[in-house]
Amino acid sequence: MLDGKTILITGASSGIGAAAARLLAESGANLMLAARRGDKLNEVRATIPVASDRIALFVGDVSDPSFAQASVQATLHAFGGLDGAFNNAGTLGDLGPVPEMSLGAWNHVIVTNLNSAFLAAKHQIPAMRARGGGSIVFTSSFVGHTIGLPGMAAYAAAKAGLIGLTQVLAVEHGPENIRVNALLPGGTKTGMAGDDPAYLEYVAGLHALKRMAEPEEIARAARFLLSDAGSFVTGSAMLCDGGNSITKA
Repeated sequence: MLDGKTILITGASSGIGAAAARLLAESGANLMLAARRGDKLNEVRATIPVASDRIALFVGDVSDPSFAQASVQATLHAFGGLDGAFNNAGTLGDLGPVPEMSLGAWNHVIVTNLNSAFLAAKHQIPAMRARGGGSIVFTSSFVGHTIGLPGMAAYAAAKAGLIGLTQVLAVEHGPENIRVNALLPGGTKTGMAGDDPAYLEYVAGLHALKRMAEPEEIARAARFLLSDAGSFVTGSAMLCDGGNSITKA
């Protein structure tokens, strides 16, 4: 499905990013796995021994303005080109009502979730243009799109901003055969969700399927958007949320 394609994944050291790494490697892709924790990236690579020669690692933080350019350059150096990017790294940040939120806390979430996406597109698109096309996927959220949750103003604003960015990039670069989509997961069993059984049960109940997603389920949706299976999909805010957005009780 992705034989010979080179994909950059951010937030690849755990959760959805790590699941995507395993799935895309199985689909034949060359991978640049990027995250802050080099030890965890090495652990992920070790779980995919059959593809170890097709996997390179880049350690860095998406909130660093130099990250996007450096990760793209590392990908070009390792594999000679870039065909797709799963810009998945993000943060919830400190939760709380806006009147009690510091500007620093707000900026941290916006920089990590939205500014990083702008910089990713700025450097990934020229690399894909040189290949004659490509696919960019941003991890957004149903929060800020179909529902507002208390205490999550910064997160919702950043993730909603990703959808607007996605739409404009899709229009601007569609003629160059570069597709851009936002993927909107529902509640997913990752470290970000925590391990409080009562909270996890509450989150599961928000979904029509009455369960949370496994990271692999979200990774399969990302693979669809990155591959030729999604060749006529661009500018979308693709819900993969187990019916969360249609369930209000």
